[in-house]
Amino acid sequence: MNKMSTAQLRKAFIDYFVENGHKAVHSSPVVPANDPTLLFTNAGMVQFKDVFLGLEQRPYTRACSVQRCIRAGGKHNDLENVGYTARHHTFFEMLGNFSFGDYFKREAIRYAWEFLTQRLGIPEEKLWVTVFHEDDEAADIWLNEIGVSPQRFSRCGEKDNFWSMGDTGPCGPCSEIFYDHGPEVPGGPPGSPEEDGDRYIEIWNLVFMQFNRDADGTLTPLPKPSVDTGMGLERLAAVMQGVHSNYDIDLFQALIDAAQQVTGAQDRNSSSLKVIADHIRSTSFIITDGVLPSNEGRGYVLRRIIRRAIRHGYKLGQKQPFFHMLVQPLVEQMGDAYPELKAAAPQVEKVLRQEEERFAETLENGMKLLEAAMAELSGDTIAGDVVFKLYDTYGFPVDLTADVARERGLKIDEAGFEAEMRKQRERARKAGSFKVDMSKKIDFEGETEFVGYQQDAADATVLALYRDDERVPELKEGEEGMVILDRTPFYAESGGQVGDTGSLTEGMNSFHVADTQKQGKLWLHVGRVTAGSLREGQSVHAQVDVARRRAAERNHSATHLLHAALRNHLGEHVAQKGSLVTPERLRFDFSHFEPIAPETLRAIEREVNEKIMENVPVVTEEMSLDAAREKGAMALFGEKYGDVVRVVDMGDYSIELCGGTHVCRTGDIGPFRIVSEGGVAAGVRRVEAITGTGAWDWIYSREDALNRAAETLKAKRPEQLPERAEQIAQQLKQLEKQVEQLQAKMAAAQGSELVSQAQQVGDVQVLAARVDGADGKVLRELMDQLKQKLDNAVIVLGGAKDSKVALVAGVSKPLTKRFKAGELVNFVAQQVGGKGGGRPDMAQAGGSQPENLDAALASVARWVEERNG
Repeated sequence: MNKMSTAQLRKAFIDYFVENGHKAVHSSPVVPANDPTLLFTNAGMVQFKDVFLGLEQRPYTRACSVQRCIRAGGKHNDLENVGYTARHHTFFEMLGNFSFGDYFKREAIRYAWEFLTQRLGIPEEKLWVTVFHEDDEAADIWLNEIGVSPQRFSRCGEKDNFWSMGDTGPCGPCSEIFYDHGPEVPGGPPGSPEEDGDRYIEIWNLVFMQFNRDADGTLTPLPKPSVDTGMGLERLAAVMQGVHSNYDIDLFQALIDAAQQVTGAQDRNSSSLKVIADHIRSTSFIITDGVLPSNEGRGYVLRRIIRRAIRHGYKLGQKQPFFHMLVQPLVEQMGDAYPELKAAAPQVEKVLRQEEERFAETLENGMKLLEAAMAELSGDTIAGDVVFKLYDTYGFPVDLTADVARERGLKIDEAGFEAEMRKQRERARKAGSFKVDMSKKIDFEGETEFVGYQQDAADATVLALYRDDERVPELKEGEEGMVILDRTPFYAESGGQVGDTGSLTEGMNSFHVADTQKQGKLWLHVGRVTAGSLREGQSVHAQVDVARRRAAERNHSATHLLHAALRNHLGEHVAQKGSLVTPERLRFDFSHFEPIAPETLRAIEREVNEKIMENVPVVTEEMSLDAAREKGAMALFGEKYGDVVRVVDMGDYSIELCGGTHVCRTGDIGPFRIVSEGGVAAGVRRVEAITGTGAWDWIYSREDALNRAAETLKAKRPEQLPERAEQIAQQLKQLEKQVEQLQAKMAAAQGSELVSQAQQVGDVQVLAARVDGADGKVLRELMDQLKQKLDNAVIVLGGAKDSKVALVAGVSKPLTKRFKAGELVNFVAQQVGGKGGGRPDMAQAGGSQPENLDAALASVARWVEERNG
């Protein structure tokens, strides 16, 4: 058995299967494309899922890959074990070969055995094979064709050796290959009572997709049985490098070396170094594939892993940002296999560093509070209200609290924490103000037909009326309520676009629609009867406020163009995180890790306006979700889409799934103007913008302001304002300098007068004087003059200006052993609502009560006398 590096093993695996007719397919991202059922890619077969299900055709029937996988959230979550066991990781690489209706058990078994024993040279006596206990076909191939010894072979039950994609669908038996690490390691072979030990470690799983399981559990043979295999690269590397722990392989040893260097850890065998080495892999690849730290979904898992790594660095004594420094060592180890990691490395470093800096203070404060709570603990459980306080008040993540507790042999009261969270949500709900309580389901069977894409008005029938959440037969003049119609042109609030307003009229009866909401298939028209009454069964004319709708449409269409421009200028990681579209403005939240430079923001704005001026048609089509994806439409992860979706197409520039209302051509949007850009959450930025008449009004108001400023500053034209402002700034600077010079002269003249006011207290000359109109600088200069003219002096000068008090105290050098200027100025400052301090010979302070200044200065002589005695 030849010792091989991790990189050599990757290549050897792919080379072997390519030689045997397989198509080498590059790893897909760790974020599954268009698969909301998975948080992260957790197996090699994920990118081939639709091929196995018959939903997608590929130009090949056999493939091989090295797939990067994440298991740190959802059903597959190894996070808590990472660093404390030999083989748990948040990130791992899975070697796999696949047959899509091509070869089956015989070839799959032969390939696996040949690769392990011949290509890698692993001794046959070190391998153990298992099959599903009912799979006689696989057993016969292993025992009679391959010639595996019956002493290294076992049959296992459905739990270990039968695979299924779900409760129904493709499924089939498995055959697993284990490596025997030797009798010195505790544990027995698979299928034995001691199988949970670490002696026999699974290295390869061969899945034979043989059946389709119906809802009643019936297994029907598939017409084209397939093969899906998976082998952990890290486990195989441990075998080939003669080590028992994955963390002892070359790749991890290099990362652990780097982690030790940047943390300054003394113990190279620390579990914390293993955690950090593991976590730099998962976080770097998650960011590479477009996820940024946030408080939900994949972004939350990413943040959780980053913060866990930072906490382990803190545990090793590293209080400064360090985690981002491990990106380059990781690139050195894995950049050749994954060029996308190498390309994204600068961004990964930025994101990690920002997250480290953001979390530093939270970690410091949270750890202090947690340590104090654990020190006072009488049992083995940290109370739920303590966990909640750490989370809610100090921002300390619950999973980190649990992580620290687990290391100390403690646990947290999860039920108590959840109870506190429910209380908080209830407080928030009560504090909120809602126009309609959408949490209460309207008890009405029926649906509203929406005709608002085609028209702004429609004749309709009142199906139901509600007042104070109760169904009523009639709403009278002045009463507020909700109206359900059989058909409506009103757009209900959805996808960030606000609901339409307008009117429902019939004869002398009128209902003002102030908002439109949606519940299931019902449109809820919220408002007030302004004349007459409204009754169930009544026919009404529903009219949308057209001007308001058009303004909202301009802003909504602009968000699509803005989204495309942001991705063009900032990168493909930009993804919509929320939006608000009103008639007055648009707000667009998106994933990005740093502020946008002014010149980039201007380029984005210019590009959007260029696309508006191209005046291309805005085409909306309804099609299947698969057809929309083929068309290249951008979908939002987390949104639920039906079988038929609405695609909004703006030329070849923007194609998105959207249910909102839009302009007919991009030119209808009018001018587009970005008015602000800033951060709203970690990893989330916000752009606010205006369009159409709103943009013109904004431009006019700015122009008016510039004209007024030009007139005030006596600039002939607004364009001359910068030059004129610079001239005035220089004049102000000269005038301030002149004022300072005059104040110094006045202080010098005043100093001569003040010397005569000094009084003798024992062997000390004491001077406490008021110098109004002087700031701290003038008082300090005056103090220097007085100390030169008075011997053995204690001096306090105070001035009042703009309702503020400035104080300076000075003590001659020979007296500083008896009198401290800092103590004296603080004594005086406390009497005028302030505090201060400084050197023994010179100190200053401030205050906010000028009315008490005279009395405070009068107390100086008494202070000196008390200390002179």
